[in-house]
Amino acid sequence: MNEVKKAIIPIAGLGTRFLPLSKVVPKELWPLVDIPLIQYSISEAKEAGIREIIFVLSPKNKKVFEYLRPSPKIEKALKEKKRENILEDVKRLDNLLSNISFSYVLQKKPLGDGHAILQAAKAINSEAVACLFPDDVVESRVPALLQLAKIFKTCQKPVMALYRQPEEKVPHYGIVGVEKIANRLFKIKKIIEKPSIESAPSDLAIVGRYILTPEVLDYLKKAKPSEKKEIILAEVINERMIKEGKLIYGYEIEGNWLECGDKFRWLKSNLYLSLKHPRFGPELRKYLKTLI
Repeated sequence: MNEVKKAIIPIAGLGTRFLPLSKVVPKELWPLVDIPLIQYSISEAKEAGIREIIFVLSPKNKKVFEYLRPSPKIEKALKEKKRENILEDVKRLDNLLSNISFSYVLQKKPLGDGHAILQAAKAINSEAVACLFPDDVVESRVPALLQLAKIFKTCQKPVMALYRQPEEKVPHYGIVGVEKIANRLFKIKKIIEKPSIESAPSDLAIVGRYILTPEVLDYLKKAKPSEKKEIILAEVINERMIKEGKLIYGYEIEGNWLECGDKFRWLKSNLYLSLKHPRFGPELRKYLKTLI
């Protein structure tokens, strides 16, 4: 169980915070600069050594496969019209998708992230698996998932990504109580969802990146739905695994966490990356100066 070769990407949510547009454009296909959120997740997974990705989809939304499907007719037309710059972007996606396989399972109702992960359990075959949520994009020299994979290779226990938040933002996140093990590495002691500043056990928030062991999936299978009739991964880890003495690690990832979970944070992340983009950034900076 040393290396993680499979990843689950849950994308069966309703995209409530992105309505009404999310009725026709699933939020994982919303662009962050010039590529969709899902492509960032796939790229990160591949760079971390993942060779098989399992999407968790809703029955009415399989549009991600339309995006990932090869497009020889479009490529031929671009070649004939000598649109090499656009063809290069299309081929970049084709290259990303090479040497990696994709499959999907269905989550018929949005019953929580833990329930979504459970739908893919049969495809895991009692091995460790990565889990990425496309709402979260991490700009980093070493991909966030690869950072977790390196920790897992040593500890062989579940690992979740953590990120420090300023005090005023703490009440908006799942926050962990920890015991420090080494630089950036912690033992998770508790998880509190959206605590007050006074009750927060730390300033470390959970990012949507995990390495999960078969034991976590076993606990999810036994979990009872919450009052909201959902199975939530963090709740199962906190209320079952940690209380029963199971070892869960947290790693404070290096990099910049770009959140895209609602319209405002998505816009902020777009602005940030657009200004840094080698092709668009210089002209955008000039344009912004004309507006100020």
